[in-house]
Amino acid sequence: MTAARALLLDAARDALARASWSGVRMADVAATARVSRQTLYNEFGSKDGLARALVHREVDGYLAGVDRVLAGPGDPLARLPDLAEWLVTTARGNPLVRSALTGQWGPRLPARALAAAPADPAAPPAPRPGNGPVPSPDALLALVRDRAVTALAPPAAGTVQRARLARATEVALRLALSCVYAPPTARTAAELVREALGDRAQCAEPDI
Repeated sequence: MTAARALLLDAARDALARASWSGVRMADVAATARVSRQTLYNEFGSKDGLARALVHREVDGYLAGVDRVLAGPGDPLARLPDLAEWLVTTARGNPLVRSALTGQWGPRLPARALAAAPADPAAPPAPRPGNGPVPSPDALLALVRDRAVTALAPPAAGTVQRARLARATEVALRLALSCVYAPPTARTAAELVREALGDRAQCAEPDI
């Protein structure tokens, strides 16, 4: 990522913290980043492109955290509760990540810009990587699930064992999403996931 692009995304994020996306002006974003408007348009193509790139960057930050959790020490399967807790913590602190995970874009966020993402495969490509369509909540969850299976499955794991791990991961992620919608008052997302998964042998048994 170029320095100008990073500064522009920082400026857009800060502007969104102060006003709704409809009130964010491209001229103000460029001025805050101390670059020309032409540089802004060269990087993102349009305000919609800027919105998509901003969401992509925030989601990338969430995924980087996913990778850190999955690479943690200890029993690999014990990391699923930590993965759930990371989802809830990030969604609570970052409205863009929350909306990307849930598909619910409030009036202050760039919902129209994301809906306007080009879906036609014959459409011109985005000016820069990361300006294209934002993944749907299901696609994002599947991406995290697949990363977890790749990171946590034993080297000799077969198809059945990997499928069990994928199911356990999806249970953990969807339970975490329920905690985003309706925050629990007595227990953490990690505790709920540990209880829901119960005997970890369901995803750790060898293939039969």
